Amino acid sequence: MGDLEIRPAVAADIPAIVEMLADDPLGARRESPDDLTPYLEAHARIAGDPNQHLAVAVREGRTVGTLQLTVIPGLSRKGATRSIIEGVRIHADERGSGLGTLLIEWAVDESRRQNCQLVQLTSDATRTDAHRFYERLGFEASHVGFKLQL
Repeated sequence: MGDLEIRPAVAADIPAIVEMLADDPLGARRESPDDLTPYLEAHARIAGDPNQHLAVAVREGRTVGTLQLTVIPGLSRKGATRSIIEGVRIHADERGSGLGTLLIEWAVDESRRQNCQLVQLTSDATRTDAHRFYERLGFEASHVGFKLQL
């Protein structure tokens, strides 16, 4: 994979992250790279929360991938801690390179390091390629997810 670093995102990474979030049919409708203010404010909240891990994959000084890992202590499953993987994006130039696998493996390893007993994620029902990708990595489509827009 060459010279790849996976590290916590800093404010300077936000423009590249937002560009990746907006670079698909779903993201193009809900992201606004023209105004980074809400993203920078969100980054500050994420960076200040020890249970939030916004990571970037950087190659040769260029941000080429991202995901957010949230660690949630809980009572169910005998007090198990779980993690949720969100906002997985790979730069268009890097798709199919194996970078997505490396990022998910990083998130699973970090979840273990955080003493999580379960890793979960959601994927939009229209993202059939992503579903195959997650299943190939061992994730099971075990639940039906619901959302309520506020």
